[in-house]
Amino acid sequence: MWEESFDTEQSTSEVGCKLDYSPVSWREYFDQMEDVSVGPADSRDVFRIYKAGNDGPLLVLLHGGGHSALSWAVFTTAIASRVTCRVLAMDLRGHGDTLVRQSDDFSTQTMSSDIANVIGACYGEAPPPIVLIGHGVGGAIAVHTASNMLLPTTVGLVAIDVVEGSATEALHSIQNFLKGRPKSFKSMDHAIEWSVKSGQIRNLEAARVSMVGQIKRCEVEVASPVTDVVVESNEEFYDQKYVNDKENAASEVSLSEGKNNSEEQLMSVYMWRIDLSKSEKYWDGWFRGTSNLFLACNLPKLLLLAGIDRLDRDLTIGQMQGKFMMQVLPPCGHAVQENKPDKVAEAVASFLLRHKFAEARRETRSANSFTR
Repeated sequence: MWEESFDTEQSTSEVGCKLDYSPVSWREYFDQMEDVSVGPADSRDVFRIYKAGNDGPLLVLLHGGGHSALSWAVFTTAIASRVTCRVLAMDLRGHGDTLVRQSDDFSTQTMSSDIANVIGACYGEAPPPIVLIGHGVGGAIAVHTASNMLLPTTVGLVAIDVVEGSATEALHSIQNFLKGRPKSFKSMDHAIEWSVKSGQIRNLEAARVSMVGQIKRCEVEVASPVTDVVVESNEEFYDQKYVNDKENAASEVSLSEGKNNSEEQLMSVYMWRIDLSKSEKYWDGWFRGTSNLFLACNLPKLLLLAGIDRLDRDLTIGQMQGKFMMQVLPPCGHAVQENKPDKVAEAVASFLLRHKFAEARRETRSANSFTR
């Protein structure tokens, strides 16, 4: 879950070098970006998607809570170098640059229907063979989409670090995690630096492209109450230097000697695109029953975990019965496909090749032959 992202481990060493925390464009990883409209003409929802590749199976990538399609950027390059495939990564409703009428409806039924609607808009009634791949909340939505057979050409299912037992146990601590992180940043660079140093995303390359989809530039009035954009005082989770200094200064002026500044000034800050705390009523529904739904899906399945302790009873029994493939990655935090994109790509590529969903890249075949 989200709170597991906060870790003291850092992905890179800062000894003797100054790291580059500037944002990187999606164009470095995807071939194209589109805004896909679905629904009636007078009330359309618009979903932001990113695509790569022209042949092979279609990997539909669904991100975790609070993230965006850009969390799959580095993974997309890694998987495309291993197998011939197509990639479609989409911003789920309420996330990234997707714009929907009911942005606060995060029910599994609505979100899984979104996936089917977007694929239908892109590929019509005969899409290519589909492999649903989801991380965290996206993994739960992938399971529901496959279970309800909303995409008839689905041939495989991959769930990344989503287990009903451990997820439901962690729900009570998510609000504390959300309250503990900064509510605004001085700049995009500072947000990226914070994400790496806090351990939310341990891979700097991934953070530079992914954080662009998590925060956005906003204009706020300095003289208005600043508690909405100033980080709560919790040094355990963040370093105050990443917070906008002007906000702190404005707060101090308004609090000292009861003075108020009557002149309002606009100031640019970078804030989270989605307030995850408002989706709390849906959290239990995302994960409740997903283990049995996953096991019941009559598809080849792969479960990728960041630790063996995440397995619940139903999945443990199912794994012993050989109902799905499973791979446990070295400890790498919750943002698995961002922190270890090559490891995840290797596991997914092996799954695709084993079931003959995709063909190995020629250069990959040559390298494997050379090593034998």
